[in-house]
Amino acid sequence: MKRSWKKLFTVAFSAGLMAGTLAACGGNDETGGEENNGGNNNAVNNDSDANNNADDNANANADTGGDGEISGELEIQYFVGGYGDSWWKEVISDFQEQYPDVTIVEHAGPNINDEMRSRWVSDNPPDVVYIDGAGSSETQMVEDGQLMNLTEWLQEVETADGNMLADSFIVDPATYDGEIYSLPLVFDTWGTWYNRANFEEQGYEVPTGFDSYMSTMGEIQDNEGIAPFVTTGQHPYYFLRGVLTPAFGAAGGDELLADIVTGAEGVWERDEVVAQMEKVAEMQEAGYIYDGFGAYNHTQSQMNFLLGDHAFIPVGFWLPNEMANDVPDGFEFGFIPSPIQDEGEPYAIVPDLRPLAIAENAENPEAAKAFVQFVFTQEYATLFSEHTGAIMNLEGVDLSDNENVPPYLIEANAMINDPDQVQIYHRPHPMSADLETPIGDALIALMLGNSSVEEFTERAEAATADYRGE
Repeated sequence: MKRSWKKLFTVAFSAGLMAGTLAACGGNDETGGEENNGGNNNAVNNDSDANNNADDNANANADTGGDGEISGELEIQYFVGGYGDSWWKEVISDFQEQYPDVTIVEHAGPNINDEMRSRWVSDNPPDVVYIDGAGSSETQMVEDGQLMNLTEWLQEVETADGNMLADSFIVDPATYDGEIYSLPLVFDTWGTWYNRANFEEQGYEVPTGFDSYMSTMGEIQDNEGIAPFVTTGQHPYYFLRGVLTPAFGAAGGDELLADIVTGAEGVWERDEVVAQMEKVAEMQEAGYIYDGFGAYNHTQSQMNFLLGDHAFIPVGFWLPNEMANDVPDGFEFGFIPSPIQDEGEPYAIVPDLRPLAIAENAENPEAAKAFVQFVFTQEYATLFSEHTGAIMNLEGVDLSDNENVPPYLIEANAMINDPDQVQIYHRPHPMSADLETPIGDALIALMLGNSSVEEFTERAEAATADYRGE
C-alpha cells in the first residue's frame, strides 16, 4: 500500500503517543461542537481485505448472540468532515457481511447533525451516533437524556481481540456523575500550527511559551506586515479549546478544568483564569490577532493560513488531512501545543476525543451494541489511521512499521512523549453547548477588542450562572 505523509503523521505520532499517554491519561474527555470540520473530505483509500476484517471480528458475536440473532434495521449517524467517510464505509460493509440479517441505514455528511436534529428532538433518533461536527455536543445530549447509559454494559464487553473493552482505551470515556454514556472513538488534541519551511527560511523562533510567542508574532508582523494569528470567528470554540483550555490546564490543572466545564461559581473570576484572559487581550492590543477573523469559518481561516496570510492557527490533528488538496508547494506543516503557558513551563495539551454512542430510544439496541463492539478492534484502529491520518482511541495498536515520517511528526511525537516538554491534562467531560456558546460569544468580543477582560469575565460568570439555573 502506498502511504502518504498525511497517514505517516499519525502513524508515528500514534506509536509514541500511546506509549507516553497511557501513563498520563486516566479517564477523560471528548468534545461537542463542530470538531472535525465539514471541510474537504480527503479520505485515504486502502486495499485491505474486508473478509479478513470480518473474520477478525467473528468473536464479537459472543456477547450479542451471533449471526441470526442480531437482525432488523440499524440506523447509523456519522459526521463526515476532515476524517472523511471511507473508514466508515469499510467498517459498515464488514459489519453487514458479519450480520447479514441486519439492514443498515446510513445518515452521513457534513451537515448531518442539522439534518437529523428533528429526529432527536422528536425522540425518534437513529440507533448509533458518532458525535462530531457542527451542531453536536456530547454533554448536551447526555443532559437532554438522549444517550443510553453504557456503564454496566461496558464492564462486560470484550473486543474481538480478546480484551476487555473498558481496559482498552488510550483515554477513558467521559463520565457524568460517574456514569458513562459514550465510548471515545477518536483520539485528537488541539495545538498551534505554523509553516515550518517559512520559519526556517526567515529564522523565526518556534515559541516555547507566551513570552516567546509574543516575540515571534511581533517579528513576523514587522517583517511580513501580516496579523500573525488567525482562527475562525464563526466557531469560537476553536480558540476556547485550542488555546484557552490547555492554558487553563497549565494554570490550574485538572481541578480548574473540571470547574470550568461544569460552570462552577466564580471560576472565571479566579486569578489564574483572569491571567490567561489578559494574555488574550495582550495579543489583541498588539494587533497580532487578525481583526477580520470574526467572519471566517474554519476552512477560510485554514486556507488563509496555508496561503501565508497568517503564521499561526489553532486546529486539531485533522488539519493536514482536511486541507490536503489545498497545501501550496513548499509548505511544511509544523505543530506545537498552543504556547500560551508561562515561559519556562511545559507545553500543555488536553486530549480531545470524539465518541460513539447509542441512543436512549434506539429502536434496535442489540444491533447497536453489536456494531459498537465490532468497531473497537486493533484491525479497525490500524485501518482508521490508514484511512484518516488520525488515531483511534485504542491502546496497543502497532503502527511503527511506517517509513518516511515527516520532520514535524518526529518533533511532535518527541514533545508529547517528553514530560519535561509537555504536560497532559484532563477534563471529566466536554463543556455543554449551553455553556460553551455564550462564553464563545463573549470571547469573540474580547478578541475583536469590543470588550475588556473585566467585561468578558462578567459575561462568562453570567453564562455559568444561567447554566446552573440561577
